[in-house]
Amino acid sequence: MRRPVARKLSVLAVSAAVVSVGAAAPPTTPTSGTPAKVPVQVGYGGAVASVDADATAAGIEVLKKGGNAVDAAVATAAALGVTEPYSSGIGGGGYFVYYNAKSRTVHTIDGRETAPLTAGSDLFVENGKPLAFADAVSSGLSVGTPGTPATWQTALEKWGSRKLGTVLKPAERIARDGFTVDDTFRSQTASNETRFRYFPDTAKLFLPGGQLPVVGSTFKNPELARTYQELGKKGVGAIYHGDLGQDIVDTVNHPPVDPASGWNARPGKLSDKDLAGYRAKLQAPTETGYRGLKVYSIAPSSSGGTTVGEALNILENTDLSKASEVQYLHHFIEASRIAFADRGRWVGDPAFEDVPTQGLLSQRFADSRACLIKDDAVLTSPVAPGDPRHPAACGAGGTAAPTTYEGENTTHLTVADKWGDVVSYTLTIEQTGGSAITVPGRGFLLNNELTDFSFTPANPAVHDPNLPGPGKRPRSSISPTIVLDRHDVPVVAVGSPGGATIITTVLQVLTEFLDRHLPLVDAIAAPRASQRNAAKTELEPALYNSDVRGKLEAIGHAFSLNPEIGAATGVQRLPGGKWLAAAETVRRGGGSARVVDPSAP
Repeated sequence: MRRPVARKLSVLAVSAAVVSVGAAAPPTTPTSGTPAKVPVQVGYGGAVASVDADATAAGIEVLKKGGNAVDAAVATAAALGVTEPYSSGIGGGGYFVYYNAKSRTVHTIDGRETAPLTAGSDLFVENGKPLAFADAVSSGLSVGTPGTPATWQTALEKWGSRKLGTVLKPAERIARDGFTVDDTFRSQTASNETRFRYFPDTAKLFLPGGQLPVVGSTFKNPELARTYQELGKKGVGAIYHGDLGQDIVDTVNHPPVDPASGWNARPGKLSDKDLAGYRAKLQAPTETGYRGLKVYSIAPSSSGGTTVGEALNILENTDLSKASEVQYLHHFIEASRIAFADRGRWVGDPAFEDVPTQGLLSQRFADSRACLIKDDAVLTSPVAPGDPRHPAACGAGGTAAPTTYEGENTTHLTVADKWGDVVSYTLTIEQTGGSAITVPGRGFLLNNELTDFSFTPANPAVHDPNLPGPGKRPRSSISPTIVLDRHDVPVVAVGSPGGATIITTVLQVLTEFLDRHLPLVDAIAAPRASQRNAAKTELEPALYNSDVRGKLEAIGHAFSLNPEIGAATGVQRLPGGKWLAAAETVRRGGGSARVVDPSAP
């Protein structure tokens, strides 16, 4: 959240093959001990990239003390829970993708929130009608069982080298001593001010003295510092089996709303049994071959790995490196449109739904869908889904369903260590500010992740795999990705926040980097398009106001303006044990990319 005013980055090529490094733009001047924020850095000993300078510094601190990529990822995530409290925190969930350099293998954790065991398909139906989205969000109904604490503990136990209490120390310090408020933190608080005032504990924490936080002031969260200290001493059992968990249950089931606000904060139905039964799932990643590389990501319950993977397979037989910008974007948009059509029909929580993951990722299925794309014409959305179980050339298998809404906040971090391990980790409390409900005395917001379910069937004519259910995980678009070469050595790792735009952001960064050969920081900075099987494709201003838009419209595309899409970070492996860390140059005020040792060997 601690983001300086947006600025442009001038880049200077230092290796013709792979990198560009910010040179002309000086680093942002830190205040109150805040580390400088730069969007790209190259060096040794490991790397961390996130949206926030303090969080990146927390990860670097752990790496410098001998911790590995998993330790540093948890430390960075915990710090983001302090400085990005409207995007992430222990009241939410996420997906963790890990590369082990010793075994040259990729592993993942599904730390998605779950619906209460009492939840039925009518969770968001009232008097026979679906609740208005705004009514559902700021309520106990929207809160799923948090998965982030279990994700941290699972990752550390399986692959870490430090204890939870150790890696939480930097975040605990930031929460206790404070961080400097910037324009973005203030503006995000302002956009949530009305609903924050519904809940006195939220207003007390984020509207100090009843006012918006002042840019340049120091924001402290001593309650969260104490919560982290308790987690460090007791472990995450304090949440899933202890007093902290009881506080969460009480808050969800009896939202502490201000009676004078008039807000109907509908109670949830979370129980001690929901917390005690929660497990972060260790599961196999998705794997997609692309240009001789291996692309790994998260499997369902997230749709990220299957949808990015299918789109890459659709693009496999098109030489994007030689295409004009118009033809590149045309094929990128159409591949996204088709992949989203199939996502909406087939992807849900595999514990409840028969998700044809392998079929969605098969080249045979992708080829059967790719033939729909023409160089001189545009598909009409919504495109009907295909059937990955029985691929038919240019065939469609059923009725199209619209893409359901997902909040566009969330945060992503990418980490590498000196041993070559890599983590790509996206975590969230769903939309900006989550449910707006703070657990009294604990210093963190609760998620509104259950609103990622379909409130009612997206299309009554077809089975919707994303309806609520007891203990079910709502479908996500989170797409943390690690790309390996043919020797199973990392090439690049990327990810992004942005709700359903996460998928198109990751797909675009990958193709800009792998196909268009942009340096990673430039691939992240490139203006974005996002098509999600809708009538119009969203464009950022640099594309919307360019002549490229007119040329695409001449083919048949229709567009709408989106001021900002995603906020990616990534790390790239360079020869000789060197790493490049990259983050946004402008979006969300720019990101923070650092390496342990930026000096020459």
